[in-house]
Amino acid sequence: MQRDDLKREIKQLLVRELNLTGRDPSSIEDDAPLFGESRSGGLGLDSLDALQIAMLVEEKFGIRVPEGDEARPIFRSVSSLSEFIGKERDAKAGTAPNG
Repeated sequence: MQRDDLKREIKQLLVRELNLTGRDPSSIEDDAPLFGESRSGGLGLDSLDALQIAMLVEEKFGIRVPEGDEARPIFRSVSSLSEFIGKERDAKAGTAPNG
């Protein structure tokens, strides 16, 4: 799966599964922060949302997200999340990254 397709799928999952009512997945910037103030361009998610995202990633993609401080950079943005998922999938498949 191409990284752009993966980002699009992640955005759709976030909107659907986190009940981001009225939010169009295509309006979410790839590098916008997932957490923090929504007024600053982020989605304004919280720690419970992080847990739900981790569970979604494991359920949907079969990839376990590390816990604690190790997960912070992964959850920075849609781009960082897709990069993590892509690298883990590539490692499982034994293939080179598909940029």
